[in-house]
Parts: sequence; C-alpha cells; structure tokens
Amino acid sequence: MVAKSGKTQSFEAALAELEQVVADMESGKLTLEDSLAAYKRGAELLSFCRSRLDDAQQQVRVLEEGVLKDFTASPDAN
Repeated sequence: MVAKSGKTQSFEAALAELEQVVADMESGKLTLEDSLAAYKRGAELLSFCRSRLDDAQQQVRVLEEGVLKDFTASPDAN
C-alpha cells in the first residue's frame, strides 16, 4: 500500500487512516464526490489491512508448525 506521500504504509498507519476515513464518512459532512473518494480509499485500505493480516497469520502458522511446540517437561527434568 502506498501512502499519499508515495511511501509504503505500515499496517498501523493504514488502520489509523481507515479509521479516520470511516469517521469522516460517518460525520455526514462530506460532499457526494468526497464520499465516493473516501469510500474508494477505505476499500483500498481495507484490502491492504486484510492482506497484511493474512500474511501475519500465515507466518504464525509456519512458526507453529516449525518451531513452536507444546512444552512438556521431560521426566529427566527433576
């Protein structure tokens, strides 16, 4: 996701922007054209956030399968 400044956004920055877009739309003060632009931007941000969450979930799955195992104390531990 590229921010308006041309830099890649973090998940947190995209989520904050999405929250602001929603607040602006809920305020009822936007013109029709601004509402349509805000909706389009919100859809882009939502897609980006979902993609980042899917990526994070996949990374957790990989970690759980490869590294993280249930810890059980061995009988020799005492």
